[in-house]
Amino acid sequence: MQAGALDFRNRSGVLDALDGASFDLLVIGGGVTGAGIARDAAMRGLSVALVEARDFAAGTSSRSSKMIHGGLRYMAQGDLGLVQEAASERKAVEAIAPHLTRMTPFVIPAKNAAAIAKLRTGLWAFEKLGGVPKGRQHEVWSRKDVETREPAIDASDLTGAVAYPEYLTEDAKLTLANVRAAVAYGATVVSYAPVSEILVENGKAVGVVLDDTLNGETARARITARVIVNAAGPWVDRLRGLEDGAAKPRLMLSKGVHLVVDQARLPVSRTIIMGARDKRSVFAVPKGRFTYIGTTDTFYPEDHTWPVIDRDDIDYLLEATNKRFSIAPLGDADIVAAWSGVRPLVGQEGKSASEISRKDEVWTGPAGILAIAGGKLTAYRRMAERVVDTVEELIGRKPTASLTATTPLPGGDLDVEAVTSTLSATMPKLEAERLVALYGSEAPLAAGGPEAETRHAVTVEGALKLEDVWVRRSNRAWFDDKGSKAALPVMGAEMATLLNWSPDRTASEIKACLDIRADSLSALNTTTAST
Repeated sequence: MQAGALDFRNRSGVLDALDGASFDLLVIGGGVTGAGIARDAAMRGLSVALVEARDFAAGTSSRSSKMIHGGLRYMAQGDLGLVQEAASERKAVEAIAPHLTRMTPFVIPAKNAAAIAKLRTGLWAFEKLGGVPKGRQHEVWSRKDVETREPAIDASDLTGAVAYPEYLTEDAKLTLANVRAAVAYGATVVSYAPVSEILVENGKAVGVVLDDTLNGETARARITARVIVNAAGPWVDRLRGLEDGAAKPRLMLSKGVHLVVDQARLPVSRTIIMGARDKRSVFAVPKGRFTYIGTTDTFYPEDHTWPVIDRDDIDYLLEATNKRFSIAPLGDADIVAAWSGVRPLVGQEGKSASEISRKDEVWTGPAGILAIAGGKLTAYRRMAERVVDTVEELIGRKPTASLTATTPLPGGDLDVEAVTSTLSATMPKLEAERLVALYGSEAPLAAGGPEAETRHAVTVEGALKLEDVWVRRSNRAWFDDKGSKAALPVMGAEMATLLNWSPDRTASEIKACLDIRADSLSALNTTTAST
């Protein structure tokens, strides 16, 4: 068995074990923040339960731009503390999950020497604050360098560019690795079990009631805890409402949309930063056989399970891309996939979505529940550490040191190049790189096509629905030809065998995945768009 394996095939046993159980800490929300909190607390010896309403990383934590930022954008905002924290946390994530941190240069085109000088001044300060070592510092490109190194860029209006290293990640897999690490240290976790009631005694929250929403069942579990943390991301306010019916919303949700095109249509080998119509920066990011473009940043007050991708989102991203590159203009027919999500930002009156601070905040509700919101993917580990420090204080425990910055996550104990080289002997290099980026040292276990990935997803990564595998564990929904529709029947059949599904259930699961894809592309011009 793999360390921290999540195998929920005996789901009734998991819920039975939870019912009536008591813990030091109950974490509500299985995104990267909640998973990070559960891991840190379990590693410090606390008894921990982590509960998630849907699948782990089903919300914001699988819909990001998939970047581990060093914090350069915070320089412009004058937030030096965030710069230092982001740089430090980037190093930590690279140390504990090398397979989930892919270094790539970010290229900022510049139209004149003054722009280059301004960028260099900011980068020098950024590198000094972040302790960036020599060899990973920025470099200046001439216009000829741009034309030679990234020939797809329209360099006709450029003096040159500045390039500096940043990191890309697999956000959902980073979340799952933290969940599995928590389990390896004794945490009890369950998915598809939303909180329906907060249990309060003498004015203090002492536990929750969970509903089992999988398979249309009506089972419930009642659990108690000394401290409860609300890390539900975009659903933080809903949980706050269960604690206090008069609670006013604290979050402002911002929608982020990404488009995926074939690498052949947008051939970049580095992440290219582009200017959008509203002066924001958007990115063109290379990923295997594809390039993804993102992101938007607009307030979104509607249902946020799968935020609607509308015509303006698509036009906004295509417009910025076509303006920067000298390729034949991208259109709807070039979009092979798209995803959307929302950022749970702490509301700031009078500011646009892109102006709102990405700082995290922790609040204590009237019944004593700690709620954490805001923050960035890069800083999830440090956010979790601060929350667990507070939990120890609340339960009267002597402070202990966090161990999460140096202990490898599941799959992180490897030499990335060595494992990739070994796999490349039996498969195309791009496929070997994809598997190592998703599974790390466990890549050989997932090698063998969609069936092998599905088995690994169910027996090691806690998948219970086909969507869990297709979207969040294998990445096939967004980064495979035509949305990997051909793989769905194969994956569905394997899940049916492992989870004892009927033919009708299997067909329903496949249809649900196809609906996700169809809905995400519904705003495209259907007479020309890819299907």
